[in-house]
Amino acid sequence: MPHLPPTDPSNGYDALSAEFIAARDRSTIGVASVRAWARTLPPGAAVLELGCGHGVPISEALVDEGVTLFGLDASPRMIAAFRTRLPGVEAVCSPVEDSDFFGRTFDGVVAWGLFFLLSPAAQETLIHRVAASLHPGGSFLFTSPGQRCEWQDVLTGQVSVSLGSEAYRRVVEAAGLALAYEANDEGENHYYVARR
Repeated sequence: MPHLPPTDPSNGYDALSAEFIAARDRSTIGVASVRAWARTLPPGAAVLELGCGHGVPISEALVDEGVTLFGLDASPRMIAAFRTRLPGVEAVCSPVEDSDFFGRTFDGVVAWGLFFLLSPAAQETLIHRVAASLHPGGSFLFTSPGQRCEWQDVLTGQVSVSLGSEAYRRVVEAAGLALAYEANDEGENHYYVARR
C-alpha cells in the first residue's frame, strides 16, 4: 500500500496519475452508458463532471455528445492532463467536497468512479449538494456497487466504501431527487441515475 499524505484530497490518485492514465487510456468501459445518459439531456446541456480525471474516456464521450462540460478533480496532475486533452473545457483542480461547483447550476452531473472513494458522510453530503446544483428536471449519474461493502482500491490501496442501493435511494430521495433506475455497464460497474 502506498504511503500517502494524510491530507491528500485526491485519495492517492495524484501520486499514481501516470499509472491511472495509462490504464484508463486503454479502456472504453462506461462510455456507452454515459453516452446513453447524455442523450437524455437537452441539446448543449451544461454538465458537471465530478472526478473528471484526465478526461479519457468519459469526458471525451460527453463532449462528443455535445454537452457543455465543466470538469472537477482533486489531482493537479490529472487536471493538467485533462486541460491538454480537452483545452476548450473549463476545468478546476479542487476536491469535490470543497468546490463551489463553478458557482452555477447544471442540467446534469456525472460522477463515474468517484463516490466510493469518499467517506460515507462525504457521499451523503455530496448527494445533497449535487441535488441543489441541478436545474429542475436535471439528471445525476454516479457509480458505486449495489451492495453495501468496503474494499481496498486496486491502484491506491485506500479503503473504498459503497453505501449500497437501499441507502443510496434513501439519501437521493432525502435530497429531493427521484432514483430513476440502476444498471450495470459492460465492466460490471453499477450505476445510478437520479432526477430532480
